[in-house]
Formats: sequence, C-alpha cells, structure tokens
Amino acid sequence: MESQKIIALQNIFNSRLDTLSHLLKVGESHFSDDVESLLQRRIAPDMLPFGTQIAFTCNQPRNFALWCLGQSDNNLNPNVASLAQARDYISSTQELLKTINVDDSKLSEIKRMDFGQGLYIELSGISYVDDFLMPNFYFHLVTAYDILRMAEVPIGKRDFMMHLVPFIKHQGDS
Repeated sequence: MESQKIIALQNIFNSRLDTLSHLLKVGESHFSDDVESLLQRRIAPDMLPFGTQIAFTCNQPRNFALWCLGQSDNNLNPNVASLAQARDYISSTQELLKTINVDDSKLSEIKRMDFGQGLYIELSGISYVDDFLMPNFYFHLVTAYDILRMAEVPIGKRDFMMHLVPFIKHQGDS
C-alpha cells in the first residue's frame, strides 16, 4: 500500500519547520544585541513565550513521528533556554520525521491521548492528524510568527509562506 498521505504530512511538517527555522534566523538577526530576550517575548501575559511556541510547534510532528514508529509521545522541554536549543529542537524534529517508514494504513489505527486526571480521547489516525496535530501545529507556528511581528521583526507573509516560493513563476517565463 502506498503512503501518499504519510509522505505528504512529512513534507508539510518539514517545510513548515523550515519556515520556523527561517523566522528564528530573522528574529535572531533583528535582536542581535539581546537575542536571548526574544525567547521570552509573548503576545499577552497569559500566553506562552516564543521559546515555548517553538517547542510546542515541534511537538506535533515529533509526536506524529513517534506514533508512526510505535513509540509513546515525548514532548520537548517547553522552557527553551537558548537559540541553540531552539534550533536543535527544529533540526532534531526534522531528523525524526525522516525515520518514518509506515504506509497510510497507519491512519486507520486508533490513537489514544491521555490528558491526565483520568481524561483521554481516542481518535482514528486520520482524525488525530486532521483534528489534533495540524490545528495545534499551525496554532503554535502562527503564534511564534505573531510574537516576532509584535516584536517588530521585519517579516511578512512571504516569510510565512516561503514553502510556495519555489513554485512562483513570472508571466514571461515559459
């Protein structure tokens, strides 16, 4: 059986993690004098800081890969202490995604998620991806982007949508 959906998910996660890495680089260059304070920036007092947004963005594809490998969820430490640690989270998540070797039948399996205090949810693999992982992945990626924008880092939609840049054509090109 082919694994078109699994491969598509790997590609989506990888390309958006490339975007996160790019955003981090731009933020780092903008905050070159006080780069570590960037990790503590947040949109609102009750929201998690930029460093945590990076960890939580990485947790989604990371736990997807672990599930595909038959392993338990293993979230990253949300207290990101340095930009080196943030970069490592992104690159190690991308490396973990490369280890996936399952077909699309994995998406018909049931994924149980425990929330503590006896609470849990069971979802089909496809619902796990579509209804849990992807919304959480984009929520934390967009929140990281928004924190950088609020911190006046010179980024825009092109930076967020950079996965489409290779497909841009000029009308005069054949």
